[in-house]
Amino acid sequence: MSEQPRSERFEFTDAASSQGPAHDHGASDPGALPDETLAEVNNQMRDIAEVPAVEVITTAAVHLMSAAAVKCGLAAEENAEELKDLDEARKLIIALAGLITAAAPEIGSQHAGPLRDGLKSLQLAFREASPFPDAPGAGPGEKFTGQVYG
Repeated sequence: MSEQPRSERFEFTDAASSQGPAHDHGASDPGALPDETLAEVNNQMRDIAEVPAVEVITTAAVHLMSAAAVKCGLAAEENAEELKDLDEARKLIIALAGLITAAAPEIGSQHAGPLRDGLKSLQLAFREASPFPDAPGAGPGEKFTGQVYG
């Protein structure tokens, strides 16, 4: 693919107003978006276009890590045990492992290393929190990362 920026720009529009007169629902259409909302969405889209891919990837990984930590019962609040949900934690850790494994060659070791460390900590926390720990190599995300050792 060419590294040249694309000349065309995508803009969100109100679908009701862009369908033509046959589908004109008038100004009272409850599904119609106000012009201010459309402008804000388009501004946000332009803003995200300026963010480097490595930042988007690492931000997504940090969100997955944070959610998995809470679901493993590692929240700082007094109700951390109530927030624990190992089934949900497993899903989040697997998604995180897949993301980090797939993205590591693209984002480089300086970014992937700390993410891998966080993932390993979550995998160990999951094993510790589980009343019936998975067999070695069968824990969440270990099919992507290999067996995790404590």
